Amino acid sequence: MYLEHFGLKEMPFALTPNTAFLYEHAGHREAVNVLMVALRGGEGFIKITGEVGTGKTLLCRALLNALGEEFFSAYIPNPLLTPTGLLFALAEELGLTPPPETDNHQLIKQISARLMELNAGEKKVVLLLDEAQALPPETLEAVRLLGNLETETAKLLQVVLFGQPELDGVLAQSSLRQLRQRFSFSYELRALDRLKLEGFIMYRLAVAGCDRQDLFTPRALEALHKGSRGIPRLVSILTHKALMAAFGRGDQVIKRHHVRHAVKDTEDAGPARRARGSGVGSRFRSLKAAVAGFGLRHSWERTQ
Repeated sequence: MYLEHFGLKEMPFALTPNTAFLYEHAGHREAVNVLMVALRGGEGFIKITGEVGTGKTLLCRALLNALGEEFFSAYIPNPLLTPTGLLFALAEELGLTPPPETDNHQLIKQISARLMELNAGEKKVVLLLDEAQALPPETLEAVRLLGNLETETAKLLQVVLFGQPELDGVLAQSSLRQLRQRFSFSYELRALDRLKLEGFIMYRLAVAGCDRQDLFTPRALEALHKGSRGIPRLVSILTHKALMAAFGRGDQVIKRHHVRHAVKDTEDAGPARRARGSGVGSRFRSLKAAVAGFGLRHSWERTQ
């Protein structure tokens, strides 16, 4: 695609949570610091929230990489679990293989014994639950009960919930007030401001092999910030499409009109939420037109 054209060795704005491309701005470092201080202090429940696309999953992966030898981590990315499903998933993460017919009482006994074993080996066990806003209330209650597992001096299991802002609404239910009161630390991931957005883009380009400081004009960066509202996922999508548009025209510098093409072709881009229902057939029309002159129409379609 445009790698050779812009001197890149790999795709800089892929949406997979590759921690090599993690841009550690001040807000991210603060979130990691909050997490590490809380976990090292043995706090039971921690909550990280952020809008769609603000980097919660990437932060979760970064935390997994940052946990040292003193920690044993269990990561559950699938939130659509019953209480029994959660217990089985946790047991598997802890290295247990309970038979399918095991009931909840036996599952908790086996999990507790395993946690005691890890505690005896001076391991702090951390359970990370991604997309926690989708956990059913009864499953969240099961999470709370797991937090009751402890010795006289320490929690056997620490829990970190990563979720969209809707998680706060779920936790506001009266039936979950006991869990809500357990959170000793929480942090909200926010959108990138204009300066952080530029740093985000330049960092990813540098990791991918391009250190050009003039690749994007100031007006293009302003348009990217306005179109993405500073949401990292949208920044990546719009920047990728702007590079595609420039490549299709043979341009070496990304300008505002390239970004405008990208914004028009991206659902939910713009200073306010765009109306849905434009249809797949029209979503990529302007970018298809931009790359058609370079004979790239079919390669663009294959990437969608």
